[in-house]
Amino acid sequence: MEKPVRYTLGKEDKLKSRKIIEQLFKEGKSFSLFPFRVIYLVQPTNNIAQLQAGFSVGTKHFKKAVDRNRIKRLMRESYRLQKNVLEDLVRKTNKDLRIFFIYTGTDIPEYTVISEKINSCIKRLMKITDENSAKNM
Repeated sequence: MEKPVRYTLGKEDKLKSRKIIEQLFKEGKSFSLFPFRVIYLVQPTNNIAQLQAGFSVGTKHFKKAVDRNRIKRLMRESYRLQKNVLEDLVRKTNKDLRIFFIYTGTDIPEYTVISEKINSCIKRLMKITDENSAKNM
């Protein structure tokens, strides 16, 4: 009997280290998929393959913290439900993957829009991680 899939986004799954975030913005690569800009960094793992993600919404278009927090909540929830396939790939390829999602849209989106776009971003990240592991072999 297979172990049931757990849809969690715990403390170890969140990108919190200032040092790692700075490294991500300096050395990481990025792509845009409206309404997101995704910055990622694939590295060889030290011991346990890790997948960490961070989420941000700029104050330029959303002056109220309530609106920014709502969008971040929607992003985290969508990512939490869809990250398992990416997590499996990271474990299989034995890599560390750090991701930062930045919302660049100008209006508060519906959950379905966020979910579809996060799914597209995850598929693109899977392709990138897969290609990266193929290069290193």
